[in-house]
Amino acid sequence: MDQISSVLLKRCVSEFSKLPGIGKKTALRLAIHLLKQKTDYAVSLGSSIIEFREKIKFCKKCHNISEGDLCEICSGIKRNHSQICVVENIQDVISVENTMQYNGIYHILNGVISPMDGVGPMDLNIDSLVQRIENDNVDEIVLALPTTIEGDTTSFFIYKKLSDTVNSITSIARGVSVGDELEYIDELTLGRSIINRMPYSGK
Repeated sequence: MDQISSVLLKRCVSEFSKLPGIGKKTALRLAIHLLKQKTDYAVSLGSSIIEFREKIKFCKKCHNISEGDLCEICSGIKRNHSQICVVENIQDVISVENTMQYNGIYHILNGVISPMDGVGPMDLNIDSLVQRIENDNVDEIVLALPTTIEGDTTSFFIYKKLSDTVNSITSIARGVSVGDELEYIDELTLGRSIINRMPYSGK
Protein backbone atom coordinates (compact mmCIF):
# COMPACT_ATOMS: atom_id res chain seq x y z
CA MET A 1 0.00 0.00 0.00
CA ASP A 2 3.05 2.24 0.07
CA GLN A 3 2.53 2.70 -3.70
CA ILE A 4 -0.66 4.73 -3.13
CA SER A 5 0.20 8.20 -4.40
CA SER A 6 -2.65 10.06 -2.71
CA VAL A 7 -2.14 10.89 0.95
CA LEU A 8 -5.93 11.19 1.43
CA LEU A 9 -6.59 7.76 -0.11
CA LYS A 10 -3.80 6.23 1.95
CA ARG A 11 -5.30 7.70 5.12
CA CYS A 12 -8.78 6.42 4.23
CA VAL A 13 -7.42 2.92 3.54
CA SER A 14 -5.50 3.01 6.82
CA GLU A 15 -8.66 3.86 8.80
CA PHE A 16 -10.79 1.20 7.08
CA SER A 17 -8.12 -1.46 7.69
CA LYS A 18 -8.40 -0.86 11.45
CA LEU A 19 -11.86 -2.42 11.40
CA PRO A 20 -12.04 -6.12 12.42
CA GLY A 21 -11.80 -8.50 9.48
CA ILE A 22 -10.78 -5.76 7.03
CA GLY A 23 -7.39 -6.19 5.38
CA LYS A 24 -5.50 -3.64 3.29
CA LYS A 25 -6.90 -4.89 -0.04
CA THR A 26 -10.50 -4.84 1.19
CA ALA A 27 -9.91 -1.41 2.72
CA LEU A 28 -8.66 -0.16 -0.65
CA ARG A 29 -11.75 -1.56 -2.42
CA LEU A 30 -14.03 0.18 0.09
CA ALA A 31 -12.20 3.46 -0.32
CA ILE A 32 -12.39 3.28 -4.13
CA HIS A 33 -16.08 2.37 -3.87
CA LEU A 34 -16.70 5.49 -1.78
CA LEU A 35 -14.84 7.55 -4.34
CA LYS A 36 -17.19 6.35 -7.09
CA GLN A 37 -20.31 7.33 -5.16
CA LYS A 38 -21.93 10.75 -5.01
CA THR A 39 -20.53 13.04 -2.34
CA ASP A 40 -23.86 12.94 -0.46
CA TYR A 41 -23.42 9.21 0.15
CA ALA A 42 -20.01 9.63 1.80
CA VAL A 43 -21.28 12.55 3.87
CA SER A 44 -24.32 10.53 5.02
CA LEU A 45 -22.13 7.54 5.91
CA GLY A 46 -19.67 9.70 7.82
CA SER A 47 -22.34 11.62 9.73
CA SER A 48 -24.19 8.42 10.68
CA ILE A 49 -20.98 6.95 12.14
CA ILE A 50 -20.22 10.15 14.07
CA GLU A 51 -23.79 10.44 15.37
CA PHE A 52 -23.82 6.76 16.37
CA ARG A 53 -20.55 7.09 18.29
CA GLU A 54 -21.50 10.35 19.99
CA LYS A 55 -25.10 9.58 20.95
CA ILE A 56 -25.19 5.85 21.67
CA LYS A 57 -25.27 4.95 25.36
CA PHE A 58 -25.18 1.74 27.36
CA CYS A 59 -28.24 0.61 29.30
CA LYS A 60 -27.75 1.20 33.03
CA LYS A 61 -29.43 -2.11 33.78
CA CYS A 62 -28.28 -4.69 31.24
CA HIS A 63 -25.37 -2.89 29.48
CA ASN A 64 -26.99 -3.21 26.04
CA ILE A 65 -26.66 -0.34 23.57
CA SER A 66 -29.32 2.29 24.10
CA GLU A 67 -30.34 5.81 23.19
CA GLY A 68 -31.52 6.51 26.75
CA ASP A 69 -30.76 5.38 30.29
CA LEU A 70 -32.62 2.10 29.65
CA CYS A 71 -32.65 0.11 26.43
CA GLU A 72 -35.91 -0.75 24.65
CA ILE A 73 -35.80 -4.31 26.00
CA CYS A 74 -35.38 -3.34 29.66
CA SER A 75 -38.09 -0.70 29.38
CA GLY A 76 -40.47 -2.97 27.44
CA ILE A 77 -43.69 -3.56 29.40
CA LYS A 78 -44.43 -6.77 27.48
CA ARG A 79 -41.13 -8.40 28.41
CA ASN A 80 -40.83 -10.98 31.19
CA HIS A 81 -38.71 -9.06 33.72
CA SER A 82 -38.43 -12.07 36.04
CA GLN A 83 -36.21 -13.87 33.50
CA ILE A 84 -32.66 -12.72 32.73
CA CYS A 85 -30.61 -14.20 29.89
CA VAL A 86 -26.88 -13.80 30.55
CA VAL A 87 -24.82 -13.34 27.37
CA GLU A 88 -21.25 -12.45 26.49
CA ASN A 89 -21.80 -9.43 24.25
CA ILE A 90 -24.23 -7.20 22.37
CA GLN A 91 -24.10 -9.40 19.25
CA ASP A 92 -25.46 -12.29 21.33
CA VAL A 93 -28.51 -10.24 22.34
CA ILE A 94 -29.23 -9.64 18.66
CA SER A 95 -28.77 -13.35 17.89
CA VAL A 96 -31.17 -14.47 20.64
CA GLU A 97 -33.72 -11.78 19.70
CA ASN A 98 -33.65 -12.96 16.08
CA THR A 99 -34.84 -16.41 17.17
CA MET A 100 -38.09 -14.86 18.52
CA GLN A 101 -38.11 -17.65 21.13
CA TYR A 102 -37.23 -15.57 24.19
CA ASN A 103 -39.28 -12.83 25.84
CA GLY A 104 -37.26 -12.09 28.96
CA ILE A 105 -34.60 -9.45 29.49
CA TYR A 106 -30.80 -9.66 29.27
CA HIS A 107 -27.56 -9.03 31.06
CA ILE A 108 -24.41 -8.48 29.01
CA LEU A 109 -21.16 -9.49 30.70
CA ASN A 110 -18.97 -7.80 28.08
CA GLY A 111 -16.68 -10.81 27.89
CA VAL A 112 -15.96 -14.15 29.56
CA ILE A 113 -13.46 -15.20 32.20
CA SER A 114 -10.16 -15.92 30.46
CA PRO A 115 -7.03 -16.03 32.64
CA MET A 116 -4.86 -16.51 29.54
CA ASP A 117 -6.05 -13.12 28.29
CA GLY A 118 -5.88 -11.52 31.72
CA VAL A 119 -9.68 -11.32 32.06
CA GLY A 120 -11.01 -12.11 35.52
CA PRO A 121 -14.47 -11.88 37.12
CA MET A 122 -13.84 -8.30 38.24
CA ASP A 123 -13.34 -7.26 34.60
CA LEU A 124 -16.87 -8.37 33.68
CA ASN A 125 -20.35 -7.08 34.51
CA ILE A 126 -20.93 -9.77 37.14
CA ASP A 127 -21.28 -7.53 40.20
CA SER A 128 -24.09 -5.60 38.52
CA LEU A 129 -25.83 -8.92 37.76
CA VAL A 130 -25.65 -9.86 41.44
CA GLN A 131 -27.13 -6.46 42.35
CA ARG A 132 -30.01 -7.00 39.92
CA ILE A 133 -30.80 -10.36 41.53
CA GLU A 134 -30.76 -8.73 44.98
CA ASN A 135 -32.91 -5.75 43.98
CA ASP A 136 -35.32 -7.17 41.38
CA ASN A 137 -37.84 -10.00 41.45
CA VAL A 138 -35.92 -12.50 39.29
CA ASP A 139 -37.11 -16.11 39.03
CA GLU A 140 -34.76 -17.52 36.40
CA ILE A 141 -31.25 -16.91 35.11
CA VAL A 142 -30.63 -18.32 31.62
CA LEU A 143 -26.93 -18.87 30.93
CA ALA A 144 -26.41 -18.38 27.19
CA LEU A 145 -22.63 -18.17 27.07
CA PRO A 146 -20.26 -19.66 24.47
CA THR A 147 -19.76 -23.43 24.67
CA THR A 148 -16.03 -22.95 25.19
CA ILE A 149 -13.78 -23.54 28.21
CA GLU A 150 -13.96 -19.81 28.96
CA GLY A 151 -17.74 -19.76 28.60
CA ASP A 152 -18.15 -22.82 30.82
CA THR A 153 -15.82 -21.32 33.43
CA THR A 154 -17.87 -18.13 33.47
CA SER A 155 -21.16 -20.05 33.71
CA PHE A 156 -19.82 -22.05 36.66
CA PHE A 157 -18.61 -18.90 38.42
CA ILE A 158 -22.02 -17.24 38.02
CA TYR A 159 -23.78 -20.42 39.17
CA LYS A 160 -21.70 -20.55 42.37
CA LYS A 161 -22.33 -16.84 42.91
CA LEU A 162 -26.11 -16.96 42.47
CA SER A 163 -27.25 -20.52 43.21
CA ASP A 164 -28.39 -19.58 46.73
CA THR A 165 -30.23 -16.41 45.74
CA VAL A 166 -32.22 -17.23 42.58
CA ASN A 167 -34.91 -19.89 42.17
CA SER A 168 -33.78 -21.34 38.84
CA ILE A 169 -30.53 -21.28 36.86
CA THR A 170 -30.71 -22.88 33.42
CA SER A 171 -28.41 -23.08 30.42
CA ILE A 172 -29.12 -23.36 26.72
CA ALA A 173 -29.30 -26.92 25.43
CA ARG A 174 -26.14 -28.49 24.06
CA GLY A 175 -27.61 -28.65 20.58
CA VAL A 176 -25.10 -25.85 20.20
CA SER A 177 -21.77 -27.43 19.28
CA VAL A 178 -18.90 -27.21 21.73
CA GLY A 179 -16.65 -24.29 20.87
CA ASP A 180 -19.37 -22.24 19.16
CA GLU A 181 -19.94 -18.52 19.62
CA LEU A 182 -23.64 -17.60 19.79
CA GLU A 183 -23.48 -14.95 17.08
CA TYR A 184 -22.39 -17.55 14.47
CA ILE A 185 -25.09 -20.13 15.24
CA ASP A 186 -28.08 -20.30 12.92
CA GLU A 187 -31.33 -18.92 14.36
CA LEU A 188 -33.22 -22.24 14.23
CA THR A 189 -30.55 -24.12 16.22
CA LEU A 190 -30.18 -21.29 18.74
CA GLY A 191 -33.95 -20.96 19.10
CA ARG A 192 -34.33 -24.67 19.84
CA SER A 193 -31.48 -24.57 22.35
CA ILE A 194 -33.28 -21.77 24.22
CA ILE A 195 -36.62 -23.58 24.22
CA ASN A 196 -34.97 -26.81 25.39
CA ARG A 197 -32.77 -25.16 28.01
CA MET A 198 -31.88 -27.34 30.99
CA PRO A 199 -31.28 -26.77 34.70
CA TYR A 200 -27.66 -25.81 35.24
CA SER A 201 -25.96 -28.16 37.68
CA GLY A 202 -22.45 -26.73 37.65
CA LYS A 203 -21.02 -30.07 36.57
